[in-house]
Amino acid sequence: MNVVGPIAPFGRMNMLDDHDSLREVLERAAAGDAAAWGELLRLHHGRLRRMIALRLDPRLQGRVDPSDVLQEAYLDASRQLPSYLRAPPLPFFLWLRQLAGTRLAKAHRRHRGTQRRDVRREVALGAGGVPGASSAALAEGLTGHETRPSEAAARAELRDRLRAAIDRMDPTDREVLALRHFEQLSNTEAARVLGLTPAAASKRFIRSVERLRELLGGWPRAEAQG
Repeated sequence: MNVVGPIAPFGRMNMLDDHDSLREVLERAAAGDAAAWGELLRLHHGRLRRMIALRLDPRLQGRVDPSDVLQEAYLDASRQLPSYLRAPPLPFFLWLRQLAGTRLAKAHRRHRGTQRRDVRREVALGAGGVPGASSAALAEGLTGHETRPSEAAARAELRDRLRAAIDRMDPTDREVLALRHFEQLSNTEAARVLGLTPAAASKRFIRSVERLRELLGGWPRAEAQG
């Protein structure tokens, strides 16, 4: 089954918000309906690509293409979809995310061999062994991409300070920040990924944001809902 072409910007499709509607589309996809499968991939592609970019080892940029990682994950999902439907271990999006994370971890091992990992920058969490978010990617995302020469030096200095601060964070707090703020997972989804209660995940997210607010000045306060 071919992966769909150009993907629409991230957004939830109303027709799939309902659990029964999603189940129907999944069953059609498992039966070989390419249009249904493409619809499912379009729904989740933006979030999955953002996850790959956030967790791709910076040393492998230019050598590992996120699109190739997702293509392999989609093929895995297509093959495994019938067994998934018999006994879903996770909500569909989180299952796709785990498959994509597993493929990314394999790409890391393939390109890095037995090179020792810096656990301060990359921590595998969860049963799927999904690589942790890169502190460099988190810092870059928090500061943006300022191009004006007058502000470039100050922005680079802030990125360095943020990266150092993120490296010192508790790994789970760092993951909550990545999941909620960057991957845009709901609090319930983030809790499921990390094996926490929703209340614990919410508390950790708020704590991680507040620890960085002073460095970022005007970054909005964390929201516990979701």
